[in-house]
This record gives sequence, C-alpha cells and structure tokens, in this order.
Amino acid sequence: MRAIFALVLLVGMALAGMAVYMIQGYMADLEGALQQEQAFNAKAGKLVEVYVFAKPKKYGDALAEDDVQLIYWPEKALPKTIYKDKATLFPENADGPRYIMRSTEAFEPVLASRVTEPGQLASLTSKLEKGKRAFAIKIGMDSGVSNFVKPDDYIDILWTGNVAGVEGGMTRQIESAILVIAVDNALNEGQVASDTVAKTVTVAATPEQVARLAQAQSTGRLTLSLARDSSETVDGTVETDTNAMLGIQKEEVVPEVVAPEVKKCYAKQRSGGVLVDTDVEIPCKS
Repeated sequence: MRAIFALVLLVGMALAGMAVYMIQGYMADLEGALQQEQAFNAKAGKLVEVYVFAKPKKYGDALAEDDVQLIYWPEKALPKTIYKDKATLFPENADGPRYIMRSTEAFEPVLASRVTEPGQLASLTSKLEKGKRAFAIKIGMDSGVSNFVKPDDYIDILWTGNVAGVEGGMTRQIESAILVIAVDNALNEGQVASDTVAKTVTVAATPEQVARLAQAQSTGRLTLSLARDSSETVDGTVETDTNAMLGIQKEEVVPEVVAPEVKKCYAKQRSGGVLVDTDVEIPCKS
C-alpha cells in the first residue's frame, strides 16, 4: 500500500513539474510576443482613426457617409489633408454633398485633393490651387505625346521657332513638370480613351507661366513630353538649334587685313606751258 502511495506521489510530482515547465514556457512565449508588440508599436507610433474610401468612386460621383469608413493609421505618417473628423468631412447644414474629383479605389485615404468643398460641383476650377490659372494649349499629332497624356499627368513644354541670328530655328524647354488638369473636355483620367488623340491640353499655371505660354503659342510650335511627377523639374536652360543637334561647328571667318594705301606725290614741271608729272617723288603736302 505504501509502495502504491509513493508511486502515485512520484507520478503527481512529475506531472506537476511538467505543468510548471509548460507554464513557464508559455509565459516566456507570451512575454516575447508582448515585447515584439511593444517594439512594433514603438516603431509605428500612435495610431489614429482616419477616413478612407469604402468602395471605388468615379469622377463626379457624390460622396455619401456609407462611401467611407474609419481605419487606424500611424499618426506620424498622416497626409496633411486627410479627414479624421466626421463633422469636417460631412458638415451640418452644408449646401450639398462633396463630389469626387479623381477616380479612387477602396481603402484610399480621403484627402482634400480628392473631393470638392460641400456643395461645389467637380469642375475645372475645383482642380486649381490658389494662385493658379487654367490655360489651354492647342496640340496635335506632332506635339509629342498627344495620345498618351492624361489629366493629372505632369509634362514638360518645349517651344520651337525662329530666332534672329540662328539658322534653322531653335528649340527651348520653357516649362518643366507642369500639371495637366484636363485633356479636351475630360477632367479625369477615366474619361479619356486610350486611343484618343488630344486636341487641347489644359494646364494649371501661374500668371507668369500663362503669359509665357501665350507668347510661345503665338510665335512658334509647342511640343510636350511626359514627366514622372512634380519633382521632375529641370533647373537651368535646355535648348538646342540645328547646328548643335547635328554637331556642326560654325567656322569663323577671319576678315582679310588690307594694308592702307600709301599716297605718293611727284614733282611737276612746266612743258610748253603745261604742268606735267615727273618721276621725281616728293613729300605730299597734308
């Protein structure tokens, strides 16, 4: 009997030891996971709730409350114009709904650049930043990217024309990484078919840029080239002419040096009542 009791005691102690070991391992794993979570939270920073689109929206669609949802976003990585407050996104007593200014996908952040002000329709002026003007550029098949450029693309604009003293004309880049806000009558990329050959491109420009573009359009031909984004600006002057393009160096004509003519004077003598020159050279009178 005592042997059986001792055996049961030993088995119980073994099971208890195993349970303690397993609990210690579980607690160690739990503590490791907690430390990893704390490290992740420290790296990600504080999370705040922000509004994102709950479904894809097209240009010109009205924005309703069921079109958006709240998700958590790292506070230190928040875009400046993202909406966090429902009262700001959907203000009371507004003149009307907000409208989508660019096609969006689900879970994209709701930014001020994606929607209009309450009651304001999605129009060309709604895409202009403060201080900018809309300027339409006439283009065609020979304009470089007439069948590729879309709204919200960035383009470089080059001018080609005749310049006094330059044989064959000149090409110069006059604008760099300028924003396209419309192509023909389309204000959104989804409204432009892939095979469309644009006739006009409308850009957002400062008044000074508008003046340059108007002068360039009236005095020469404009060509467009696509830029990746607004950071692709080019500093300095980019230009070329026919000679530079072909590597032709203009020869300098050295003017021929002509020695001044030396005036010679000769003595005269009277012969038969007439003065005639002789071969005797004499100093010229000044």
